[in-house]
Amino acid sequence: MPRNDKNRSVEGEEVIRVPLPRNNQVFGIVEQALGSGWMDVRCADNKIRRCRIPGRFRRRMWIRIGDVVIVEPWEVQSDERGDIVYRYTRTQVDWLLRKKKITQEFLSGGLTL
Repeated sequence: MPRNDKNRSVEGEEVIRVPLPRNNQVFGIVEQALGSGWMDVRCADNKIRRCRIPGRFRRRMWIRIGDVVIVEPWEVQSDERGDIVYRYTRTQVDWLLRKKKITQEFLSGGLTL
């Protein structure tokens, strides 16, 4: 019996699992590492948010400058703060570019989505 997986899309023989932003989540690119699990992230909605890596991800996700991430803005101070929810691998970023979910200008720091 096949599983019903929300993050799964089938292309020919290839099965791809790439999480996409849901609800109020946005794409972002890490601009600066501040220490203690805090990062400055340039988000797709033209805002720079100070984001933290929550404790449940801190030891599992190693995030560097230039990584593409999913940011979930806080309910309070939503324009200034947020949590990093997911980090994309290079292969996943290439898939997002092919499917036009993000643009090359967004990656290079120019125009956004």
